[in-house]
Amino acid sequence: MSLTNSTGSMRSTEAHSASDLEAFISSGREVIQTEADAVSALIARLGLPFGEACGRLLACNGRVIVCGVGKSGHIGTKLAATFASTGTPAFFVHAAEASHGDLGMLRSEDIVLALSYSGTSDELIAILPGLQRLGAGLIAMTGNPASALALAADVHLDVAVDHEACPLGLAPTASTSAMLAMGDALAIALLRARGFSEEDFARSHPGGRLGKRLLMRVADVMTLGDAIPAVTADSSLSTGLMEISRKGLGMVLVMDQARRLEGIFTDGDLRRAIEAGADLREVEIRDVMTRGPHTIEACRLAIDAVNTMQSRKITTLPVVTDGHVQGVISMHALLAAGVV
Repeated sequence: MSLTNSTGSMRSTEAHSASDLEAFISSGREVIQTEADAVSALIARLGLPFGEACGRLLACNGRVIVCGVGKSGHIGTKLAATFASTGTPAFFVHAAEASHGDLGMLRSEDIVLALSYSGTSDELIAILPGLQRLGAGLIAMTGNPASALALAADVHLDVAVDHEACPLGLAPTASTSAMLAMGDALAIALLRARGFSEEDFARSHPGGRLGKRLLMRVADVMTLGDAIPAVTADSSLSTGLMEISRKGLGMVLVMDQARRLEGIFTDGDLRRAIEAGADLREVEIRDVMTRGPHTIEACRLAIDAVNTMQSRKITTLPVVTDGHVQGVISMHALLAAGVV
C-alpha cells in the first residue's frame, strides 16, 4: 500500500523486513570495504612519481589548474578547493570549457593537474596541444599508465583500482575514492613542506569557526563608549545597580574621571554585600566592589578572553591598556560572534 504525501510523492507504508534491512547493511559494508581496499592499495604504489609531483607543485610559480570531466571533474572541484585552502593557489577548470575559451585562464608558469581514470577523455586529450604550446606543466592522475594522457604528462600518478564498488562495474566509486585520496595526499604533503600553520589556514577561512578563533581580536568584539556600564568610586550602590540594569551586562566598572580602572561590581559582589549586612541605601560602591579584577588587552585574541572567563568562571572582562579602560568583552558577545 502507498500514500501520497503533501508534496505529491509516494511513500511506502509497509515496513521493510529484517532480511531487507540486513541486505542493505551488507551492501553498504561491501561498498565501504571495496573503497577502503582501493585507497589502501595506493600506499604500496606511492613512490618517486608522487615525490616528483610534489616537488614540481611546490616549485610552481603559478597556479595549480585542476582539470577533468564527469565524476573526475567533481573530484577535481573538491581537490582544487583543498589545495587553495592549504596554501597552494589553485582553481578548477572544466575540460570541456577549456577547449572553448577557458584555456585562456592558464599561464606558462601554471601546472595542470588532469584527472581522468581512463586517461582517454576526449575533452582532456583535445587540450593537450594547447598546453604544450603554452608551456604549462602537466601532472596526470589516471588508472591507465599506457593511456594518451598518462604518456603526455610530465608526471603520471597511478590511481588504478582492481574493481569498482558498483556491481555493474560502471559507476565510478572505488576509482573516485582513490583519486580523491591521492589528491588529498598531494595537498597535505605540500602543506607540510610549506610549513603551513593554523593561522595560515584561518586566513583563508575567516568566516569559519577556526578563522574566528585564530584571527578575531578582543577589539573586534568588545563593547565601547557609552555602552560600557561605568560609575565612579563614590557613587552609591543604588546608582551602580541602575547602571547595571541599563547596560545589561550584569556588572559595572568602577573608574575615575581619567578612565583608570579601580574595580568591578557584579551580582556576586551584591550577594556578598547582602550576606555581610551592608546598608544598601547608604553604602558607596567603593566599599563593596572587587578591587584588582581580571582584565585583558584589546590586542589579544578573542579566544584568549574565552579561556580566561572559563577558567575564572566569570562572564565579562574589562578591556584595559596601561590601566585605562578601553571597553568590556562579554561571553554573550563572544557567543554571538561565533568565537565560542
